[in-house]
Amino acid sequence: MNHRTTTAGVILAGGRARRMHNQDKGLIPYRGRPLVCYAIDALAGAVSEIIINANRHPDRYRALGRPVVPDLTAGFDGPLAGILAAMRHTEAEVLVVLPCDSPLILTEHIEKLLAARDEHDADIAAAHDGEHLHPVFLALKTDLKNSLQEYLSRGERKVGHWIGQHRLVLADFSATPEIFANVNTMSELAALETQNER
Repeated sequence: MNHRTTTAGVILAGGRARRMHNQDKGLIPYRGRPLVCYAIDALAGAVSEIIINANRHPDRYRALGRPVVPDLTAGFDGPLAGILAAMRHTEAEVLVVLPCDSPLILTEHIEKLLAARDEHDADIAAAHDGEHLHPVFLALKTDLKNSLQEYLSRGERKVGHWIGQHRLVLADFSATPEIFANVNTMSELAALETQNER
């Protein structure tokens, strides 16, 4: 199925990364390239527009050739704030959401997520690995932006709670749970690099 004409992607790189000494996580090198580049590669095969949500170092992100959109608020309000900023930026009907720190995700995984949403005409598809929900690996309709704005305006921040208020389908990734390996500390980054050298 061709998603390209109506689908955009956003890479969430707007967090503070406290456990990585407040480094800008998307710009940290992994196997010689910034982490964010792996998300760009994965999205490039599945969507027609790629947005980077970043609240720091916009020039360095823009140098990667993609538009950079900060949160609409200055409080580092979490993933939903970045998703809302991307929804406001794009005219696409569907938005794919990826974190900047999961370098094992490929285009085929994004296509699977989009297919799950299409098949059920769901508002949102979220990845599930058989044991855990991955609430920042999503495909969702951008016409949910007013709902999301209202949710954030009430001071709510939990992704799982918000997506649960809509027609939600879980995309089954139980055969490949390892793709969701993400980097929250420098030791996790080193471990991931070591694993993928084998």
